Amino acid sequence: MKIYYLEWKSFCTEDMVAAFEELGHTVKRVPFSNDEVRHSDSIEAKLVADFQDFAPDFVFSFNYFPIISLACKKAGLRYVSWIYDSPFVMLYSYTIAYLGNYIFVFDKAVYNEFHAAGIPTVHYLPMAANTDRLQAMTDFAFFEKSPWKNQSDIAFIGSLYTEKHQFYQRLDGITPYTEGYLKGLIAAQKQVYGYNFVQELLSPDIINDLYGALPMDPDPTDVESREYLYAQYVINRQITAEERTEYLTLLGNHFSYDLYTPNKQLQLPGAINHGPVDYYDMAPYVFKQAKINLNISLRSIQSGMPLRAFDIMGAGGFLLTNFQADFLDCFVPGEDFVYYESKQDFLNKIDYYLHHEDERAAIAGNGFAKVAAAHTYKHRIQEMLSYLAD
Repeated sequence: MKIYYLEWKSFCTEDMVAAFEELGHTVKRVPFSNDEVRHSDSIEAKLVADFQDFAPDFVFSFNYFPIISLACKKAGLRYVSWIYDSPFVMLYSYTIAYLGNYIFVFDKAVYNEFHAAGIPTVHYLPMAANTDRLQAMTDFAFFEKSPWKNQSDIAFIGSLYTEKHQFYQRLDGITPYTEGYLKGLIAAQKQVYGYNFVQELLSPDIINDLYGALPMDPDPTDVESREYLYAQYVINRQITAEERTEYLTLLGNHFSYDLYTPNKQLQLPGAINHGPVDYYDMAPYVFKQAKINLNISLRSIQSGMPLRAFDIMGAGGFLLTNFQADFLDCFVPGEDFVYYESKQDFLNKIDYYLHHEDERAAIAGNGFAKVAAAHTYKHRIQEMLSYLAD
């Protein structure tokens, strides 16, 4: 097949292109700006003209963009997109209903939402890993000379959302009642995994107060609500910031660990803060070298497995994660990965697996074998193409 690939700086581009080509497909890579322009006659006309010159079987992008969908509709082409960000507001564009769309989401709870609404263009597809590339990364001497080399047995890669531009920090002027309500809501949600109730508990009065302090309006071409915007982009992100900080602080009071995060100035107990790490070229070495790799999921991810989890297991690393229901579709807890249920359980499992090397190595090996056997980009492409063949 001929694939017109609109690429932006997504983590998965090189692995996806390699998988397409290894499966015998021809890929035309075209730079694309992943801004939030929903519609532009000139951009769409340019895309349509380029489509016609190349004559692809379908157009592909990571994440879904209404402007691409509109251009594909005009050109009579199928548009395949795979969403790996959460939240992702453009999924709520009216254009998703176009029957030429094949939209794949990694979070089954999001798929279930659209399925229940009768939207036939949205499908469930977990993320993946390129185990061939990850397994071939063996230049540990190079890694040991880098500023990102592991210095501890435990590693976490990810943002703690402590940067000043976070929306929650801009909620100046809300009433004491709203402030107290949000603190209570955040505290309650932090106690629950497997179900996110933030959005449904935002009453009109709370939304009006939030809007007065930080106006957020749905795009007129989208169907998302203000409740969705405040829940996913403001409150769930704040929950994630607090949760990651609390868990890592707890960890650092008992163990040292390597932290790879955008905020190089952040200081936490026990943390060796290396700053941001290149996810494609360097992070796999972190995953391979750490005895325990942590995943603390974004709270806007309702049930899905983050890309980080697949890359940890795909690199042969040991994964300790919070509970996410979609893991159970693909992996066995305690056999392929380990999840924690509370802060005390988090500490107990870290201590246990640091001192039980054979069990830890066996679990990491099982996780890698499962990813390699059924959860690579080539497997996912074959699943996508099965929908196009129907």
